[in-house]
This record gives sequence, structure tokens and C-alpha cells, in this order.
Amino acid sequence: MYFSSNIKFLRKHRGRTQDDVAFSLNMKRSTLSGYENEVSEPSLEALIAFSKYFGIAIDTLVKVDLSLVSPSQLLQLERGFDPYVKGSNLRVLATTVDADNRENIELVTERAKAGYATGFADPEYIKVLPTFSMPFLSRDRKYRTFQISGDSMLPIPDGSYVTGEYVLDWTYVRTGQPYIILTQDDGIVFKIVENKIADEGKVTLSSLNPLYQPYDLAASDIKEVWRFVHYISAQMPERIENTLREEQLAKTVQELQRKVEEIQLKLNL
Repeated sequence: MYFSSNIKFLRKHRGRTQDDVAFSLNMKRSTLSGYENEVSEPSLEALIAFSKYFGIAIDTLVKVDLSLVSPSQLLQLERGFDPYVKGSNLRVLATTVDADNRENIELVTERAKAGYATGFADPEYIKVLPTFSMPFLSRDRKYRTFQISGDSMLPIPDGSYVTGEYVLDWTYVRTGQPYIILTQDDGIVFKIVENKIADEGKVTLSSLNPLYQPYDLAASDIKEVWRFVHYISAQMPERIENTLREEQLAKTVQELQRKVEEIQLKLNL
């Protein structure tokens, strides 16, 4: 249990003294000190009081080491978002900060993708990733940049660097929007998402390139979700006319494939 260390951490994080908190909770300072030093166990009433005071669910206060939570995650918790209230688990994100305790933007290159798939939750692995900052992005949110490969998201070209904002609660993933997703089996994928988690426990992933067919991914196979913010590329996007021709060609190819399948079915009868 992390209750004792968490209430001490939160108190210091907010710049409060033991007298301040004890007065607000209508308890003796010695009682609060006993809780923080694990000398005494809190009652249910005390747990409820601390939960209301800090605005954090009891489950989180007890089960999660908040000293390991990134600044952006802690800010979300303090603003009222707590996944335990929704019956889900808090995903503690491994992250790095600069000399001013501001979160860096870590860069996951093409060569680093394989390592990231297994080391994404390891703080020691995250520390070795290159880092940078972008002054036009919010300091209150967590960002990470991934290098993509392939042509499935054309006109965003192969080799582009795609930046995403960390999504803590997957129920807020918006259908029809692009996301970077770390999957159990396929590593990092960059796709347009149709969110079916609430009803079917899965998402449907689609590419911008119509040559690629949509496919389903179970929520249990998702490790991380990052909302697309922007991309950087050394290549100019293709002309719109070319993209339209490719879409028309892809539809023609798909129609021919469908007709071939129909003919094969008739021959097999």
C-alpha cells in the first residue's frame, strides 16, 4: 500500500504543512503524522476524507505510487480525472524531464521501435532516448515523437516524424481521428481510429492509403495511445491530383478483386 507515502507526497507537492492539512481535515496533527509515518492505519472515514481533500480516488491513493507518476499525469489527476473512478487501471508512463522539471519530448526513431515495444514502461530505457522540446506545445501535456515507415498513411510520407499527445483514458479516443498506438504484436502503428472500446472492447484501425484494408485491434492488445498532433518531414506532400488518381486506382483494383472472387466462387460451385 502507498497511502502513507502518497499523502505525504501530495502534501509536499502542494506546498502544505502538516498543520495545514490537519486543520482542513479537522484532525490532530499527531494523527496525520501517524498516517504519514505508517504508525497508524487510516479508518474508512479517514480514507474518504483524504480522497475528497486531494481530489483523488481511494484506490489510487492506496494502490499507485504517485511519486512515479509523470507531471502531466499528476496534473490530470489533480484536475479531476481518475481512471479508478471509471473502473480501469492507471497506466504509469515512463518519462523524462529537463533541468527545470519540464517534461521532454522523447524521440523514437525507426531503429528504436523494436526496443520501445518492450522497453516502453522501463524508465531506464526511456532515459536513453533522444529528447527535445517544442515551445509551441503545451507544457501541461505529455508528448512523444515517433518515426513512421511505409506508405499506409500517405500523403504523410515514409520516414516522417509524428508527434502525439499521451492519452490516459482510452474511452476519450475520438472516432475518425489519427492516433499512434503501441500494440502487443505489431509494435507502433499510426492509423485512423474508430473507437468501439465501450461496446465491443476493440478499435478499428484504418489507413489514409486506400490500398490498405481496415482491421480490428482488441483493447487488451493496446499498450499506449498517443493522439496525433503534427508531423515533420523532409519530403513535400504529393499533389492532390496524384492522391486522387491513386484512390481511384485503388478502388478499381478492389473492384476487380471482388469480381475475381465472385468468378472463383462460381467456378467452385
